[in-house]
Amino acid sequence: MADEEKGISVGTVFLSFLAGTAVGAGLGLLLAPKTGKEMRENIMDLTDDAIDKIKGFTKEAQGKIKDTYEETKDLIAEKKSIITSAIEAGKEAMDREKEKYGQM
Repeated sequence: MADEEKGISVGTVFLSFLAGTAVGAGLGLLLAPKTGKEMRENIMDLTDDAIDKIKGFTKEAQGKIKDTYEETKDLIAEKKSIITSAIEAGKEAMDREKEKYGQM
């Protein structure tokens, strides 16, 4: 149920696209009166178009994954720096308090 609330996944969209392409191509071939050679050429054209679109979607997905990875890497580095600074500040404060109580 939680997955449904988040929206449609990329995989679902991709599979829906492929299914729609296959159904459309099949219907086009069945309903169009053409010779065998013309049909084969049409099938090859449709296949080439589908492959080009799939390659485009793949490149786009790879780009988004790479961007997300880089953003996450930068965010982790930033958070690590903040935590390291906080730990150092805590150590320094503890050392000051030890010195303060050591002098008494």
